[in-house]
Amino acid sequence: MLPEMDVAGQQKLLDATVLIVGMGGLGCPAAMYLAAAGVGHLIIADDDTVEITNLQRQIAHGQADVGQPKVQSALATLKGLNPDVRITALQQRLTAAELDEIVPTATLVLDACDNFTTRFELNQACVKHRVPLVSGAAIRMEGQVAVFDSRDATSPCYQCLYKLGDDEQATCARNGVMAPVVGIIGAVQAMEAIKMIAGVGKSLTGRLLLLDARNMQWREMRLPRDPHCAACGAAAG
Repeated sequence: MLPEMDVAGQQKLLDATVLIVGMGGLGCPAAMYLAAAGVGHLIIADDDTVEITNLQRQIAHGQADVGQPKVQSALATLKGLNPDVRITALQQRLTAAELDEIVPTATLVLDACDNFTTRFELNQACVKHRVPLVSGAAIRMEGQVAVFDSRDATSPCYQCLYKLGDDEQATCARNGVMAPVVGIIGAVQAMEAIKMIAGVGKSLTGRLLLLDARNMQWREMRLPRDPHCAACGAAAG
């Protein structure tokens, strides 16, 4: 019923592999929408277990899942939505070396993690292997989404936006977040992933979308490539 998508677009989703790093507030809604949309293979990675305080915003987990690994809880939820989706659950924080092995197997990567170290290592792997990266973040009542596509010579990468050494304390666990904000950002990440895989519409590549949920306002900023970026610039090779 969607002419832009049609059967060909649905087939592209079925043939796709999406790596989702983080099964928290962003990864849960994003994974649920991607599973329900018919993405053929989801690789979900998280080393954490479900805690009672997670339930306010991490909607793939429930009261009965407290104490379980997040990837196992999420796997059951995703299979409940779409039993045909193939899911690889990795109960671990992926190292740079592991990302270097896994990222090339993915059609697209979705960054839903909560620490800068993993974000930078994930970005490095995506730049190296030319795999599109859909990045999301949320804190308090603010959120942001960006797409970095190293297949496009004009696209920035995550490190064009943030530099090594930026604030490691800026996480939901330390600063709090209004629950629907992560849902909104995670849903936008899923939308961008579906569009890029199916070749529908215009992606957020080269743009940073910012949400001010307190006033329910969206703002868009152009995000140019940094020629001096240590990850994707000329000096990076």
